[in-house]
Formats: sequence, C-alpha cells, structure tokens
Amino acid sequence: MSQIDTQSLMLQMRSLAAQAQAKPVEELTESSQTGQKKVDGFADLMAKSMEGVNTEMHKSGSMKKAFEKGDPDMELSEVMLQAQKASLSFQAMTQIRNKLVEAYKTVINMPM
Repeated sequence: MSQIDTQSLMLQMRSLAAQAQAKPVEELTESSQTGQKKVDGFADLMAKSMEGVNTEMHKSGSMKKAFEKGDPDMELSEVMLQAQKASLSFQAMTQIRNKLVEAYKTVINMPM
C-alpha cells in the first residue's frame, strides 16, 4: 500500500509560497536534508506538479481496472485510497490554477 508523500507535498507548497513572495526557495526548504532536488523555476515546479497529478490519476485508473478484473492482489481499500489521493491531487492543482489565474488578472488590471 503506497503512502501519501507529505514531505514532497510540503516542499511543493513551500516552493509555491516562496515564488509568490519572491523569496529564495533555499530559505524555506531543507532540500539537502530531505534528499529532494531543487526546482529550477516556477514553470518547472508547475510542470512537475501536473506530472505528479497525472501519474496519480493513471495509477488510480489502472488499480480500478485491475480490481474490476478480479486481481487477487488488489484490495478495495487500496483502490479507494488511491482514488482519493488522485482526487485530492487534482483538486489541489485546480485550486492552484485558480489562484494563478486570479493573480494574473490582478496584475493585468493594475493601473500603469
């Protein structure tokens, strides 16, 4: 049974917060202690985050199909947990996108 990678999620959230506040990411993270690679930039962070959400969604779909086919190794609890992880990942990414669109609109509507 796979666990939610909370350390990676917290690192991503801190990186997003640092980008939003224009502070260096190194001040907010301890990447050398956690073994996480530093992200090159905001676009790279977003791409990796979307890739992670996509991976969770595909894993959930494949686990559901395996359970439906009667795979003896698939337990219902594992399938449901993965489905919830995928859903939570997707909802979080949607909220981040909404905040980014809102920030973009705010910047565009600023008087010059």
